[in-house]
Amino acid sequence: MFRALGDFAFRRHWLVLAGTAVLLLASVASLLIGGRMSGATITGLEAGQADALIESVVGRRAENTVVFLFRSKTLAPNSPEFSRAMNAALEPLRGDAAISGVETPSELDPRLAATRVNEEGRTAYALITMAGDLKQALAEFPRVRQLVRSDELEVLATGQAAFQTDLNAQLEKDLLLAELVSFPLALIVLLLVFRTVVAALLPVVVGGLAVLGGIAVVLALSHVTDISQYTINVCSLIGLGVAIDYSLFTVARYREELAAGHDFREALVLAVDHAGRVVAFSALAVCSGLAGLLFFDGSYLMTMGVGGAIVVALAALFALTTLPALLAVLGKRIHALALPLPKLKSREGVWHGIAMAVMRRPVLVLVPTLGVLLLLASPFTRLRLAASDVRVLPAGLEAARGFQLLGEQFPDEAQTHFNVPVFFPSGTPFTPERIGALHDLSRRISELPGVRKVNSPVFGDPRLSREMYQGLFSNPPPQQAPLIEGAKQAFSKGSVVFLQGISAATPDSDAAREIVKAIRSNRTVGDGTLLVGGESALDVDNTSYLLSRAPRAVGFVVSATLLVLFLLLGSVLLPIKAVLMNFLSIGGSFGALVFIFQEGHGGLLHIEPHALEPALPVLLFCVLFGLSMDYEVLILTRMREAYERTGDNAQAVGEGLEKTAGLVTSAAAIMIAVFVAFGLAKVVLIQAVGVGMAIAVALDATLIRVLLVPATMRLFGKANWWGPRWVKKFKAGRPSVGPRTLLS
Repeated sequence: MFRALGDFAFRRHWLVLAGTAVLLLASVASLLIGGRMSGATITGLEAGQADALIESVVGRRAENTVVFLFRSKTLAPNSPEFSRAMNAALEPLRGDAAISGVETPSELDPRLAATRVNEEGRTAYALITMAGDLKQALAEFPRVRQLVRSDELEVLATGQAAFQTDLNAQLEKDLLLAELVSFPLALIVLLLVFRTVVAALLPVVVGGLAVLGGIAVVLALSHVTDISQYTINVCSLIGLGVAIDYSLFTVARYREELAAGHDFREALVLAVDHAGRVVAFSALAVCSGLAGLLFFDGSYLMTMGVGGAIVVALAALFALTTLPALLAVLGKRIHALALPLPKLKSREGVWHGIAMAVMRRPVLVLVPTLGVLLLLASPFTRLRLAASDVRVLPAGLEAARGFQLLGEQFPDEAQTHFNVPVFFPSGTPFTPERIGALHDLSRRISELPGVRKVNSPVFGDPRLSREMYQGLFSNPPPQQAPLIEGAKQAFSKGSVVFLQGISAATPDSDAAREIVKAIRSNRTVGDGTLLVGGESALDVDNTSYLLSRAPRAVGFVVSATLLVLFLLLGSVLLPIKAVLMNFLSIGGSFGALVFIFQEGHGGLLHIEPHALEPALPVLLFCVLFGLSMDYEVLILTRMREAYERTGDNAQAVGEGLEKTAGLVTSAAAIMIAVFVAFGLAKVVLIQAVGVGMAIAVALDATLIRVLLVPATMRLFGKANWWGPRWVKKFKAGRPSVGPRTLLS
């Protein structure tokens, strides 16, 4: 199959390049049209259901509500001049199709309006509700924000739509910076490997095509389904690394075949035949890992898995079609623009010597190496998970500045809210029995450690007892009737009523999580039932959702890896060992992430300590398992070939490491260069993904492949290669591992 593909690319190279040009034009068109990206959301959680019930009462979606803060150095917020300036700034929004509601203090009941004005701080705020869902709000908010301006007042916007808009803009900047850094770094490594400009540029071209195509497909999909902005960054991160690596395999093999004396056509056919198998298997391995994210249906992780798989498939497609076609066109010009670098002596003998030295004292090497890896992984036992919020933004962005001002001037609004809707079977929630149950619930919430205030229609006035509230709502005095009716309208609709607890604890703190768990510990409210929403409840639910599905995702990825390696290698022991090696490198990466990002030992990165995003370990595991298997297969396949030829385990291990170490080193250097570039991001999740993947690849290419692999292979001896006879006919082809003269 791969020989035929290489032959077709040589004979029909202009047709292949024409097809590539069509895909490129389509990709550019998709990028120009743009996408409609959504946030990092998970559907079907209790917190979301609770907030939806409250939205049905208050008449606006919390995630679509933008807080516009207005501040003056001279004007009092209750003055007519301040009100006129505030209303004038918001006037363009009235009647705008993207806006479903504008609520300013001057339009509210004086008692409610007073809560939205800070006289001492000369600040007031208005609530603007965007029409449609969050995706529609995100599409319209940048335009809406430009409409709100004032020459007299300082204006800041915050809230979910503002946060997501600023986050998406920052992610785009991070992506541009990462690509501007990673492409030159990868090119430098390739120049050192190939020593000619033309050969070095080819993998970069293929990498650019894969990333451009992957992002274009993701943007197109965003018009028909929810796609998180994170997906684009993940596509670039994964796609660039694997595309350049796949091209490295092919170009290096092609140059080797030319050096062996083959003509251009035969060299290309042989390169695609051998390197193509490695590329195809590697892409399958990475896609299998990313398939683990499909277990997180209804979440942004699933779309990240789909986007990642798309860009990996495109990377393999371009490496197996466009790249051979370019090689066919270039012919002998593949050697053009040679660099005047000193010729380096092949290091194959060095790698063989290292392997033999390790195998002479395998236990002496194995034990301290395991100790180092376990030490690196040990901080992972202190892992804390918490969903990201506005605090992950750089401090200078408007949504972050607005949130800080809101917290300073209106603490109740910026502190942690516990939204507690109660729904009854039918009828009004204000019967005497239900009022008593709601009062008891309000008191129970108020007595929880850390709760400083409870907003409730039937609780809060120290002069009124449970029985007094029952009487007041059942038969209100004429002078109190308007107040009672206003409270009912503010807190209830139909058979639903809601309460709200407020705490100074941060949403991701243990104290806030304990409050959520305590409220949920007793859901019965008379004949009704309560739910809990709000920031902390969403954080608890997100973490619970991910942890509940993680075992199935891990089980699938590990099982798929074991099966594929078993069929490829025909060994029972080697797939198990490969999986354990993967866990060691990933564990070291996870431990380093906790140490750097959670505990704040970031050095030059200036990391602010913060609990890790719950999606981070899941995403990294699924991506890294496939990437790590790439190097494992290269080495073990070559070792298997040597063992079947010689029957000598030690010689097979030495030869396998000797023939693959240069390729693994070069490929790993490219991966690390790309991933480190993403570590420069300002958004913590992308920064952590880049750093984590760079650390994992570095560990995989050094401690794991150079020390642990030969040590364990020596200890297990011939048992490495034992397998049932029937599996031999299912074994995959035998991909060659490429050139013998790559830099080490």
